[in-house]
Amino acid sequence: MLSLLKGRYVVRVAAAEADLQAAQRLRWLCFIGARNGTQDGTNGARLDADHLDDVCQHVLIEDRASGTLVACFRMLLLQGGAEIERSYSAQHYNLAALREFNGPMVEIGRFCIHPEWSDPDILRVAWGALATHVEAEGVELLFGCSSFFGTEPGAYTDAFAMLAARHLAPKRWLPRVKAPNVFRFARVLKAMRPDARRAQAGMPPLLRSYLAMGGWVSDHAVVDRKLGTLHVFTGLEISAIPPARRRLLRAIGG
Repeated sequence: MLSLLKGRYVVRVAAAEADLQAAQRLRWLCFIGARNGTQDGTNGARLDADHLDDVCQHVLIEDRASGTLVACFRMLLLQGGAEIERSYSAQHYNLAALREFNGPMVEIGRFCIHPEWSDPDILRVAWGALATHVEAEGVELLFGCSSFFGTEPGAYTDAFAMLAARHLAPKRWLPRVKAPNVFRFARVLKAMRPDARRAQAGMPPLLRSYLAMGGWVSDHAVVDRKLGTLHVFTGLEISAIPPARRRLLRAIGG
């Protein structure tokens, strides 16, 4: 079972209903409360939940001293591309190409960090724990939806132009359009030369981590008004991670 004690943080898998609800409350705060600018809402329980919660492992990252939940994400293990339609991502993207992927894969979903915690070590610890899980399960592909806050693509023009220029998925795995409301950034911004500094500043930290390890994205972003985000399908083939980065992740996970 995935677990890690590193510095001031503890990483563990949810073991009880109370753990799951704590993760769902944090997800609500990050995805819905943040959008509304409040920690209150019409949903009295203030939980972000869906049917996939019942079939995923939920990973909690807690402050060791106080027990505060500072981050969480969920993992869905698939034995290969033939199971890709079970994923959350398949609700929003046509992933027919990935049905041919031959090897275990894990979808990482609902990754969020408490808005009052900005420590970059949280993300590093999360990746260290993931590295341990990847090796233990023989995972060959990590994937999921990387979210930009808000639903207006104009706020992230340089970031999307950078994705179009440098980080599109290989043609053999490229997701196709399925959602009714999308921003086709690879087509719209094809001729734009992005400002590298603005592009990096506009990208979510999780997406930057994927890209630094050789990850790739879809050629369009889905406008998700339910969660108040724009998201791109993101994939990372484990074999593509640079050796130095892989050693670093092993060291964190160890």
